[in-house]
Amino acid sequence: MFIPLYDTNRLRHIKQQYVTIGLIAFNTLIYFATALGGEQFTNAAVLGLGFIPSVVHDSVELAPQFVVIPESLSYVTYSFLHADIFHLGGNMLFLWVFGDNVEDALGHVRFLIFYLLCAIAGAFFQGLIAWDSQVPLIGASGAIAGVVAAYLILYPRVKVWVLAFARIPLRIPAFIPLILWILFQIVMFAAGGEDQISWACHVGGIIAGAVLVLILRNRAVPLLAGAEEEAVVVAGQVPVAAEPASSDPQPAQAAPRWGRGSASSPD
Repeated sequence: MFIPLYDTNRLRHIKQQYVTIGLIAFNTLIYFATALGGEQFTNAAVLGLGFIPSVVHDSVELAPQFVVIPESLSYVTYSFLHADIFHLGGNMLFLWVFGDNVEDALGHVRFLIFYLLCAIAGAFFQGLIAWDSQVPLIGASGAIAGVVAAYLILYPRVKVWVLAFARIPLRIPAFIPLILWILFQIVMFAAGGEDQISWACHVGGIIAGAVLVLILRNRAVPLLAGAEEEAVVVAGQVPVAAEPASSDPQPAQAAPRWGRGSASSPD
């Protein structure tokens, strides 16, 4: 439907999106570690670390050689495995574009908790819908769906660059592509879309993200912000009116960075 490219929504509460970068690095490391291990190793990792509803619900026993963690941990571990480089790349691109600002709104620790809880919610919802399924669920899509939902609630009117239909670059308010993306997940889930994609996991992540962002966000961060409203009032500070323009020459503003910004970057 669309590919996110970047936004110009700078960071205001944190200096750097350390958790977002760390999650991207960790997901990438796990992917290459399993991929380079060969097909047999990859299959063993998927069975041992993927979320298998029938195994978690004790309907089926996993072969002893694949039991490497307690079954309950697979609610989290599945989200760090990916089927191929495109599966990984798509999820990490969404995380890179939208994750930093959600991390900025929540803080490092709460964002990590948020991300993991969205992953858990995705697996939980998949398990409810396909209770006895023996097909392993893998991928960060549930967590990413939560990040998308949170970004939509926090910054719906911020302009983002997207590639529509994989070829048309557009700069549009975030709510347009994000609402369409969320509606697409819900429609595909309701219609029982492609079996290879866990739409239930996506929907579970969306629901969790929408709820958790309201609970975990920094109270100084407004909801439904637009580009003109992103000057967040930090606790104890009061916004002041702009001073009259001076006739003195002003230093040139730095060119905007490629979609990422720090707390110290200019408006």
